Amino acid sequence: VQLQASGGGSVQAGGSLRLSCVASGFNFEQYIIGWFRQAPGKEREFVAGVNRAGGYSYYDDSVKGRFTVSKDRASNTVTLQMDSLRPEDTAVYYCAAADGRYNYPRLPVRFDIWGQGTLVTVSS
Repeated sequence: VQLQASGGGSVQAGGSLRLSCVASGFNFEQYIIGWFRQAPGKEREFVAGVNRAGGYSYYDDSVKGRFTVSKDRASNTVTLQMDSLRPEDTAVYYCAAADGRYNYPRLPVRFDIWGQGTLVTVSS
């Protein structure tokens, strides 16, 4: 059972990055996938999520209109496209899977499987 996140890097404010999360070892189609981030000295916070079928996505207000999450069931991959990046988006980004007990979960405790983080740094 594994989630593998990748795609982090350094970018200037206003730029874009694309994160990917590849799932293996579990039934990807039965899980909600979420993206979280954690900045130094801060708690882990919800960024975006996509439902089991991949047809509905939801976002934190801080990224709404700038970030887009999508799910490709054929490749067991969830992608987070991040545009118009700001310095305050700097954090380690994590993907996680929730088994559907809750509708559109946002709390980290409601996610069962976690990937390793990938660092995103946005400079001003």
